[in-house]
Amino acid sequence: MYENLHAIATTQAPTALGAYSQAVQANGFVFVSGQLGIDPATGELAGVTAAEQAAQALKNINNILAAAGCGMEHVCRATVYLRNVEDFADVDAVYAKAFTGSVKPARVAFGNNMIPKGALVEIDAIAAAQA
Repeated sequence: MYENLHAIATTQAPTALGAYSQAVQANGFVFVSGQLGIDPATGELAGVTAAEQAAQALKNINNILAAAGCGMEHVCRATVYLRNVEDFADVDAVYAKAFTGSVKPARVAFGNNMIPKGALVEIDAIAAAQA
């Protein structure tokens, strides 16, 4: 295996639902796998709305980044997957609260996706690792 590839894992985020890492650190970046709005304490979706699930997904991303020694302010790219594109405004409002720095991450968001566990939103992120 490539020696500069490191798996990142924390109990403060849900365990992977399949054959993947919560995140991988490589070449100065942290690549966070798509996070559902699953509460790691219960293993269940944290709410019935896309906004509630987005808030938990972002909390999970923050916790994974903390395990890698960085935070939300280091995110340079994110992708938001929505089951219903009509939920965009509600999810965007929650997303905006998570990224308060002067430089917001580059992002793409799109809807009409089938997401595991019947979730309404999934978010992944790429962050610049701490030097």
